[in-house]
Amino acid sequence: MDTPFLRIEESGEVFPLHDEVTTVGRGKGADIRLDDPSVSRLHAELIRRGPYVYVVDLGLSRNGTRVNGRPVARRVLDEGDVLIFGAARGRIVGIPVEEIAADVELRRAPVPELTRRELDVLNSLCRPALSDEAFATPATAHEIATDLVVTEAAVKQHLLRLYQKFRVPEGPNRRTRLANEVVTLGLVKPIPLKPITLKPTLPADPGEVLDVTGECA
Repeated sequence: MDTPFLRIEESGEVFPLHDEVTTVGRGKGADIRLDDPSVSRLHAELIRRGPYVYVVDLGLSRNGTRVNGRPVARRVLDEGDVLIFGAARGRIVGIPVEEIAADVELRRAPVPELTRRELDVLNSLCRPALSDEAFATPATAHEIATDLVVTEAAVKQHLLRLYQKFRVPEGPNRRTRLANEVVTLGLVKPIPLKPITLKPTLPADPGEVLDVTGECA
């Protein structure tokens, strides 16, 4: 197949991206229709620009869009990227690998200087999205305030400064776009799973001792 396409993992269906804009959702009018309750009627768009394809989350679903497990608002896709719309998973295939000359230096945007409190706010903001819970979205200002034991007004002031430092423009899903940016830059890390500690079962009577069969001796 000459054109890029999205392969749905569960069903194996293949959707070629012939048009400049391909809509993804649960609604009957979506170009790629995903029959999954976690997907909104109009969930996201896949947009072609020359040889490039990028995904745009439309912000109409609380479950969001992820690329390779990371929440995104907008992102250019590479060959083999796994897209997750709610709980529905697909893989993008057919994007040509771009050859970059050896003398071309790739520069990432410089990381702005951050205060200790701003780092705390970013970690609290991204904590839900970096956990193993399904459909997690970045924390709200109220949740961050509760987590850090500060006022919600103080958190909002920190977020406004962080939007400016990371050049996140106004618009929908601003917290999600900020979280995606700091995760991409590696400023916050996934939360390690907590080990489960099993408590030993004690006999009902302190004077009783259980043998290997579980019966009282």
